[in-house]
Amino acid sequence: MSKKPLIETNPYLKATEKYRQALIANVSSSTAIETGVPAEEIARILTQTGKAETVKKPQDSRQ
Repeated sequence: MSKKPLIETNPYLKATEKYRQALIANVSSSTAIETGVPAEEIARILTQTGKAETVKKPQDSRQ
């Protein structure tokens, strides 16, 4: 019996748009905690297609 790939069996991976939104929310909130940059700004950067930006820590960050 062959196993099906996870992408075929996991309903969260089948709905690609919902998966992408959840992934962006997860990555942006984790990055916000680490960098001090608002999660909304990180999510905006991640959703821009074809453009990569560097997320910089605010000057007053004490981390």
